[in-house]
Amino acid sequence: MTLNPLQMLADRESSARTYARNIPKVLSHGNGAEVIDSDGRHYLDCLACAGALPLGHNHTFIRDRVIAFLESGQLQQALDIATPAKVRFVEALYQALPAAFAARAKFQLCGPTGADAAEAALKLFKTATGRRPVVVFQGAYHGMTHATLGMMGNLAPKQAISGLPGEVHFLPYPYAFRSPFGAGTSAEETDRLSLACLENLLSDPESGVGKPAMVLLEAIQGEGGCIPASAHWLRRVREITTRHQVPLVIDEIQSGIGRSGDMFAFEHAGITPDAILLSKAIGGGYPLSVLLYQDQYDLWKPGAHAGTFRGNQIALVSGAATLEFIGEEDLLAHVRAVGNQLREGLLRLQQTHACIGDVRGRGLMLGMELVDPDGKLDAQGHRLAAGELASRVKRACLEEGLLIETGGRHGAVLRFLPPLVVTHAQVEQILQRLGRALERQHLLALPLAEALEAQA
Repeated sequence: MTLNPLQMLADRESSARTYARNIPKVLSHGNGAEVIDSDGRHYLDCLACAGALPLGHNHTFIRDRVIAFLESGQLQQALDIATPAKVRFVEALYQALPAAFAARAKFQLCGPTGADAAEAALKLFKTATGRRPVVVFQGAYHGMTHATLGMMGNLAPKQAISGLPGEVHFLPYPYAFRSPFGAGTSAEETDRLSLACLENLLSDPESGVGKPAMVLLEAIQGEGGCIPASAHWLRRVREITTRHQVPLVIDEIQSGIGRSGDMFAFEHAGITPDAILLSKAIGGGYPLSVLLYQDQYDLWKPGAHAGTFRGNQIALVSGAATLEFIGEEDLLAHVRAVGNQLREGLLRLQQTHACIGDVRGRGLMLGMELVDPDGKLDAQGHRLAAGELASRVKRACLEEGLLIETGGRHGAVLRFLPPLVVTHAQVEQILQRLGRALERQHLLALPLAEALEAQA
């Protein structure tokens, strides 16, 4: 008797599994922004392996480079020893960095996940500054290891874990739609008050917080709900941290390598951070993470951050190829164009669906927050987040042939992270399938007679 493969995996895989719960399909093949399951059904992919597939599935430019490497007889693993693949990757990476940052940048190849780059930053800046406190922001996501959980905004994954690292201090992120300073607070005033909190923490001799080893932030919060920080806010954070001599570290693990329409999401602010965290897209679909930092902080000792699979050779090859393709094909301009198309389409849907409270993001890192369509308010005067509705819409999207993920407060944000090579025609299909999924939920909410009349 042949076991159902999904049931076999569900019986044997750990309870910690995530995406497999929401996409109960055997996904077997893919091309660009399209994937196919074992039954031959096609889906448009707005997940892209959580942003780790910048050029989509089986892109020929990446595939050909990887196959040529595998057939070349070059080393397949080499720790952090120099190899031709490492040399080419580092050259391509430094060409992609903003010139002002690259001029004095050091790099550390980390273990193959973004969390390890965040761990490396913790160790480096505590070593370099001799300080222990760390400042992060509400809604933050920097990984799922023990140390990075301590810097996570989402409380749910932390509740069962004791002994998380202390001296991590959370400040309000400039979340304009749900301003932490109360409903009716404008985006500009939310920025101002968030900055005032940072300034006060760093300048008040009785703030209760010692001088931090670093301030760590995402220029666009990803798992926190696809929340973009304004250029003004980023510039002021840079000014405040520089004045107080606190290193500024920007996590570009999900937003970097073209996702925002710029190579790095912080670039639209014209700032130079002290360090950048990279993973996901930088490996071109293969596991890789990197910590980049300004050379004055290079004060740790040999072996201070090590790991067997630093510098995954295949990922170095695919990462260099990805950066080359982005430059040669002017892919950033394409991301801005299709990103604007997708955003405008989401805004059109907002006009006809009262449950869509907010559409936000940049480039192809967009979020659509669903709210209680009855207009109920929370204690701060914000409309209630509709997490269960978002889950139903996500399931309906799967049935319509669209892969999306949710995130944000109460899981109420539908997140759109398609491959950067998604076409204009595919964006229109994404919007059509999403529209049908939303309409199905609208009909379910109507009394039977009204639903039948609307369908007719």
